[in-house]
Amino acid sequence: MPVATSTEGARLQFVVILTRHGVRPPISSPDQINIYSAEPWPSWGVKPGELTAHGAKLIKQLGAYDRAYFGAAGLLQPSGCADAPHIRIRADVDQRTRETARAWAEGALPGCHITVDTMATGADPLFHAVATGVAKPDRELALASVTGRIGDNTAALVASHRHAFEILRYLHTGCGAIGPCAAEEKPGKQAELKLKSEIDPGRGERLADVLGPLKTGSELAEDFLLEYTDGMPEKNLGWGRLNRENLLEVMSIHTLYEDVIRRDPYLARAQISNLLSHLLRSMEQAVSNKEVPGALGRAGDRVLLVVGHDGNIANVGAMLGISWLLDGYQRNDTPPGGALVFELWKQTNGEFTIHAYYRAQSLEQMYKAVPLSLDEPPLRSRLFLYGYSRADVDFSCSWNGFQRALEAAIDPAFVKP
Repeated sequence: MPVATSTEGARLQFVVILTRHGVRPPISSPDQINIYSAEPWPSWGVKPGELTAHGAKLIKQLGAYDRAYFGAAGLLQPSGCADAPHIRIRADVDQRTRETARAWAEGALPGCHITVDTMATGADPLFHAVATGVAKPDRELALASVTGRIGDNTAALVASHRHAFEILRYLHTGCGAIGPCAAEEKPGKQAELKLKSEIDPGRGERLADVLGPLKTGSELAEDFLLEYTDGMPEKNLGWGRLNRENLLEVMSIHTLYEDVIRRDPYLARAQISNLLSHLLRSMEQAVSNKEVPGALGRAGDRVLLVVGHDGNIANVGAMLGISWLLDGYQRNDTPPGGALVFELWKQTNGEFTIHAYYRAQSLEQMYKAVPLSLDEPPLRSRLFLYGYSRADVDFSCSWNGFQRALEAAIDPAFVKP
């Protein structure tokens, strides 16, 4: 059904879109993932981890939809380039994030010039606070946090999703759930469930992690999601064995890993406080219409698009205590192009409110590259912030309440002004 584009008498003033990049191939090389499958993975036509042509098309469609939606809400003009100076885009340095940003801009404002802000060299502290040294968390505390959340029992964690792992085995090898599997016994092959399961203390840019079947299974399950969302021919989807039903099952492995690691409160706070702080300053700037140190962009901007990764979105979800669920996906899944959206509205009485939601294209929309419109929008899940959201149709928050929620989530020790 059509998405409502405004609230009675109120005016949409500003919007923050924190989005994941579009569809990419596996980040691991074919040699690294082929050891788990009976047959080689298909070719993607681009290098590992880069935005695919189909992925760029999907993001362009999202950009066109966002222009139509925000145009109907009165934030942007329905066409032309007059709004270009008021749209700010910040992207991480990877090819997939930079090209996602450009594809969105091309879809939203075709033929217009919009600069994509990105670091010239090195890691961006907005998206990688630990790797860049902006955040220096207590590694022993990080390890304790992960250990405590799973009862120091990685084997039980895997066992709780045994059925999903059996389906993952079937997709990779064609073997059933019970009994030996010839494909797994061949030289150079590896069964996921025979990997050593352990909690790793982390090193360098990595904090504590759960290695073994869960981490590997999470990556491989998402690789199947990426196949599907890239619109590959049916014969290439899990070598003809993948469908939407078993994809949903195996993706429970991925969202379990996301919950254990990327939604761990201590790890998330270390990783995301810096980005969350800059998003908050950007919204404060929009409320005051005055320059605010630490804001991304300038006073008078109407849209801030931040292109990062699924981990960034999961981290924010953890810090704000928000969850979402879309048809065809696991709870809190973060598919390619999916985004957390925070709309700043000015009510008729002068009060500012926040309407927050998670939005992503459906699996069908991505597989077939279905054009989006106000009558055929992407999926949307309204977000409820406990202690701050109201019981109205949008779960709206007062601006002051939302501001307090973000301030409480941010650890200043992990922030670079």
